[in-house]
Amino acid sequence: MRSWPFFRLSITTPRLELRYPSLEDLDELAERAAEGVHEAGVMPFLFPWSEAAPAERAHSTIQYHFRQWGELSPAKWSLDFVVVFEGRIVGTQALAGRDFTLLREVSSGSWLGRRFQGMGIGTEMRGAVLHLAFAGLGAEYATTEAFEDNHSSIAVTRKFGYHDDGITLHRRQGRPVVTRNFRLPRADWTPVEGIEIHHLGPCLPLLGL
Repeated sequence: MRSWPFFRLSITTPRLELRYPSLEDLDELAERAAEGVHEAGVMPFLFPWSEAAPAERAHSTIQYHFRQWGELSPAKWSLDFVVVFEGRIVGTQALAGRDFTLLREVSSGSWLGRRFQGMGIGTEMRGAVLHLAFAGLGAEYATTEAFEDNHSSIAVTRKFGYHDDGITLHRRQGRPVVTRNFRLPRADWTPVEGIEIHHLGPCLPLLGL
């Protein structure tokens, strides 16, 4: 679609392709959500969508992406990629901005199908969107957050040199919990070799760039 160039946008790494999803891609991503994204008794998300029944998890995954498509504007956008590993969609990685043309700050979030965790994919897909943020979009800061008991997410964040940026209190499943906030300035970002961005130029005007 010439009027919606994001469908051609992608990022490639040595092992992965992150691409703006087609309807078929979303169908496969919904299958990963239905299969499960974490073990029982764990909740890595502020909104506990992953506790729903498998079919409901699948539906909410697709609806979430539809909302992001419909709400995208220069004032507030979220680029939610599907992550492809060895020909299969294994999860999703988002990069979001609010008043980006002024603030030059992005945030990221992601999830992986449970059976694809522990393979280094999470690190590689974070590196991909950091490359998009700093090399592609000219961001000055990248931020992320994780519950303090989400050790795997915090470990990935540490690998890229983010600095501690305070805490936030939230209600999770009826209890108070702490999220740890992290910030990576452009000056402290180290580019990762082998990452390429494809077809970004036509998307920039829709992001206000």
